[in-house]
Amino acid sequence: MKIPASMPRLKGFRHPREIIAYAVWAYHRFALSTADVEDLLAERGVIVSRETIRLWVNRFGAHFADCIRRDRPSAADKWHLDEVVIPINGTKYWHWHWRAVDANGEVLDILVQKQRNAKAAKRFLRRLINRFGPPRVVITDKLRSYFKPIRDLAPNADHRAHKGLNNRIEGSHRPTRKREKIMGRFKSSRQAQRFLATHDQINTIFRPRRYRISAISYRHSRSDAFHLWTDYALEMTA
Repeated sequence: MKIPASMPRLKGFRHPREIIAYAVWAYHRFALSTADVEDLLAERGVIVSRETIRLWVNRFGAHFADCIRRDRPSAADKWHLDEVVIPINGTKYWHWHWRAVDANGEVLDILVQKQRNAKAAKRFLRRLINRFGPPRVVITDKLRSYFKPIRDLAPNADHRAHKGLNNRIEGSHRPTRKREKIMGRFKSSRQAQRFLATHDQINTIFRPRRYRISAISYRHSRSDAFHLWTDYALEMTA
């Protein structure tokens, strides 16, 4: 990634913001650990510890994710909802990763919760409706926990409970499942929420569904994503 070196330096940080932005991008764009990013920077003559990279990712990853959410086009009114189990602190504690994508495959939101019941489904659905408004169609699997919350919060929505119709969101889980294996485990639900919410948004602009567009369109999309990333890097604050 080529980020202009003329960016103003972040107050209180020894390294310029283009290096910080590159580290955050590399960590979330590829299945890399902080040690991998440390080696990438070292090859470019930038000596920084993996702990510093971890702090950059935690501190500025949310900034980039918020910018992407802010500039994202309006969501489609057809939603796919699903939940998968994730280990917290090894296999000692299990949590549920609730996810929603629209008809275009764009991730609307994720929420890490302890439960998989109707109360948890209602909390997640209310969060979505407050942000995007009521949906026209909601597609879920046959989990009974969805039925009453959808009926109460989106009474006019067409609820389609069918496992075969939810392939779009099943595919959306794959990048984050891959990252979970690389990371080994999440230490807490807070860490899982912070990482997954950021990782999904960054992947939204840097991982378009390439099989659906031509090579030229993909290159244009990638170029636009890099320009956006540069603009977001300029908005970073200490």
